[in-house]
Amino acid sequence: MTAKIKKGDRVVVTTGRDKGKKGEVIKVFPKENRALVSGINVVKRHQRQTAKVQGGIVNKEAAIHLSNLAHVDPKSGDATRIGFKILGDGRKVRVARKSGEVIDV
Repeated sequence: MTAKIKKGDRVVVTTGRDKGKKGEVIKVFPKENRALVSGINVVKRHQRQTAKVQGGIVNKEAAIHLSNLAHVDPKSGDATRIGFKILGDGRKVRVARKSGEVIDV
């Protein structure tokens, strides 16, 4: 099955503490069905001091489940579902269901 959410996609959070926030996918973990999104699900971690890193409490993004994310429609900026379409040249591309815009370039 082709992945619907990929690195670099613009997504919006549909449920939870960060509902309504938008961000860009940094990394996807397909086996865990999770993704890292910039500015979303920020947690505090206690960092041990090492030779390279200063110790203390740092803020970092935690992974969020893919079911809590939706693509941002390129036209309207709202949440949309994703479909697939085969173009004339034989490429399979992702398409926003709301507007019909092609997401893959």
